[in-house]
Amino acid sequence: MEPLTLNIPPAVGLTDEQFYQICLANDEWRIELTAEGELIIMPPTGGESGIQNSELTTELTLWNRQAKLGKVFDSSTEFRLPNGAYRSPDVSWVKQERWDVLTSDQRRRFPPICPDFVIELRSQTDSLKKLRAKMQEYQDNGANLGWLIDPITPLVEIYRPGVEVEVINFAVEQAPTLSGEDVLPGFILSLTTILNP
Repeated sequence: MEPLTLNIPPAVGLTDEQFYQICLANDEWRIELTAEGELIIMPPTGGESGIQNSELTTELTLWNRQAKLGKVFDSSTEFRLPNGAYRSPDVSWVKQERWDVLTSDQRRRFPPICPDFVIELRSQTDSLKKLRAKMQEYQDNGANLGWLIDPITPLVEIYRPGVEVEVINFAVEQAPTLSGEDVLPGFILSLTTILNP
């Protein structure tokens, strides 16, 4: 099943509260809202993508438990980005000091913050072009590091502020190891483990 995109006319618009209520009333779906007013309804992922995404979240969580530098979020978390879009990265992380300044109400709902680190994992229903645009949007809204992992092509794209996107093509059996660099100090991820569950 492909994602469904609905256009919300500017004259209609959606307030933060209205979008929140739409998401609550349709909690079996992942729903995003672009800065341009497109409501994107995404179907659940398949089994392989679910396993891979769970492994990614687990690896980042295990690192974060030791480092104690921030908060890890799974794909069900919706963030309100500075440009007005509502996005749900597959895996994300926010520095502790940035999380701490949010009010309890902001933390409970859709945090009005762009994660410092994001991962998007391409599934069979994802358009690579749209995922690339989403990764650029995260970067434009303040993400310091992003990984677009595409097990279909296969490739990894690494997004960093102010530099060209780094593209790594590979064979799934010989997937690269990625570094969290200075954003996630000491975090090392072996994609071979993730992509060969």
